[in-house]
Formats: sequence, structure tokens, C-alpha cells
Amino acid sequence: MYSRSIETVTIDLVDRSYPIEIGSALLDDPQSFAAVTGATTALIISNTTVAPLYAQRLKSALSPRYKHVHLVSLPDGEEHKNWQTLNLIFDALLEHKSDRKTVLFALGGGVVGDMTGFAAASYMRGVPFVQVPTTLLAQVDSSVGGKTAINHPLGKNMIGAFYQPVKVICDLDTLKTLPARELSAGLAEVIKYGPIADMAFLDWIEANLDALLARDPAALAHAVKRSCEIKAWVVGLDERESGLRAILNFGHTFGHAIEAGLGYGQWLHGEAVGCGMVMAAHLSHRLGLIDSALVNRLTTLIQRAGLPVVGPDLAAKSAPSKGKSPALGSSADNAGSYLDLMRVDKKAEAGEIKFVVIDGPGRAAVRSAPDALVREVINTCCTENAIK
Repeated sequence: MYSRSIETVTIDLVDRSYPIEIGSALLDDPQSFAAVTGATTALIISNTTVAPLYAQRLKSALSPRYKHVHLVSLPDGEEHKNWQTLNLIFDALLEHKSDRKTVLFALGGGVVGDMTGFAAASYMRGVPFVQVPTTLLAQVDSSVGGKTAINHPLGKNMIGAFYQPVKVICDLDTLKTLPARELSAGLAEVIKYGPIADMAFLDWIEANLDALLARDPAALAHAVKRSCEIKAWVVGLDERESGLRAILNFGHTFGHAIEAGLGYGQWLHGEAVGCGMVMAAHLSHRLGLIDSALVNRLTTLIQRAGLPVVGPDLAAKSAPSKGKSPALGSSADNAGSYLDLMRVDKKAEAGEIKFVVIDGPGRAAVRSAPDALVREVINTCCTENAIK
């Protein structure tokens, strides 16, 4: 009944290894979920945008295997990635008297996946969950690797857990309904893999960007598979981000500051990361690690993908307001606002900011940098000079 043309990438974590299945027509196929056994109840967690499109289809695929299939639909948007929304998941689990064998299914983008994973890690100290990502960003990055979290007003993803899913199902057909802005945001996380790990992949992205933007199925399939292969390799070597895995945060230190400084949801995560990669490339150049040609090449590609390459003025957003710590409003200048926010990044150590930089084409490293140099980068990248 179902045509299963799939590619499989495996996350190798010994007894916690799991497959990432990539293909079309996977969402409706009960066989996609055959490996998730031993439970009688499934809880689909989605949001108000995705649930009307795909929740009933997933429910139909799960019904042959579960006695009860329930749905909780969360408000959509990064601004809702918080304790209040997370409690909606716990409310549903408790209302349905869910036990340790209940399986959670994250149907949506990165926000849904992160919160579902955190809920699964926390409920009864751990229940199984499956990622069913419906955005490009989630398929190539956030659904893979077991990082789960919610945001705090002072920092993105600061409260969470490492908790691996049982399986990841990437149905490429769901990308057909993805808004153009969300598609571009996902491309930021695809692009990042090139300069930090695979310059041949960067060459391929440049040559096939138009096909990706046009949602060519073959191009999307290759982009998702190669991105997952690179992330699987990194996660397999460093699951808990004690060293190598930190390179996957290329552009994220600057990007997280943008998201927190503007207010979550003003820029999409991928938009902030895209701009953050431009800043990180400039920092890499100023540290003498790469030449200006690579900075310009990466900036051009990010701009072609429909992403911002000029950073916002966070100082204008830094005045104290209800719910925000006065500490974030203490800087009188834009660079100072960025620095304040970056000091609460997860990679910071004793107040020293750590940046993922390009340590030569196709390589990455985590480095600190003098505040004065970082200020120069921010001042440059928050003007039109960033694209010259």
C-alpha cells in the first residue's frame, strides 16, 4: 500500500543507538513506527499550525499499534518555548493517566521537538519519545542528537536535558507546506555543516541552492541526509557536548544573543543563526584563521538563501521592562548588549565567552576572544559593511 523509498542514518550510541529515516510518504505508513513497541498509549504533541495539517494522519498511522492515541496542541512560536507551555504536556500526560510505557511523538519543528524531548526526559523520570520533524531546520538539526530544552528570559535553551529519541522520522513531503521564511531558516542549519566539517558539501550547497529553494525533492533529500550524517558522526563521538559537539553551535553564540535580545520569536532561530554565522566568520578572519574570501563566500551564500546578514541593534531593545532583568539593560551600546547576553550562553565559562570559529576551511574550534575584538566584529556586522 505504501511505497517506502527511504535512506537511513544511524546515531551510534551503543545501547541507545537509533535510526533517522529520511524519505517520502513516511508519515502515513504504520511501518514507520513499527520499532516503537511495548506501549499501549501514544501522545502526539504538535502545535496549532502543524496539527491541522498532519496530526490526524499521524494518529491514523499509530492507531493500529496503540490502544489510545491522544493529541495535545501547543501554541506556535519560539516565544512559547517556556515552562507554561511545557506544563500543557504534563497536564495532558497526567489527565490521561499516562504511565512509563506511554510514547510521546513530537510532530512539528524545533520548538515542539525540544519541548517534547524535555517532557519525555522529565515525566516519571523518563518515557520514550519519537521525533517526527516537519520543518527543514528540525530535520537537519534539532530533532537529531537528544538536546532538549526550554528558554529562559535571560538565555536560550538554558533549561533542559540530554535525552535521546527512540527514532527520527523525516518525511520530506511535510516540507511542501513549509512557509518560504521557514525553509530559508532551515537552510541556515544546512549551510553551517560546510565550513565546519565538509567543504565539498558547501560546494554542493552553492551549486544546488536554487533547487533547494524550489523544494526539489532530490536536492532536499541529499541535504537532509548529508546534514544528518555529519551530525550523527559528531554526536556519536561526543553526545553530551564536552568537546567536539560544540562545533555544531557555529553561529549560535551570536545568534542566541540576537534571539534573546530582540525577544524570542522576532527572528526565527535559523535567521539568527545565519546572521550569527556571518559574525563568527568575521571573528575567525580577525583571529587570523581564515581569509576574507571565505568570509565573503559564506556571507553571499547566506544572503542568497534569503537570510539576514546584518545584525540588529540590540541596544534599542535593552531598556528594562516587565519580565526582563535590569542587567540586560545596563549596556549603553549595541556591542555591549551582545556581550551581556553572550555571557549567559551555555558555552561561557566563568563569564568568558566561547565562540565556535572556522579553524581553516572545513574545520572548527571553540575559542575565546578579547572583548575589544568581539566589539569590532559586532560593530562591523551590524552595519551594511557586513555585506561588502
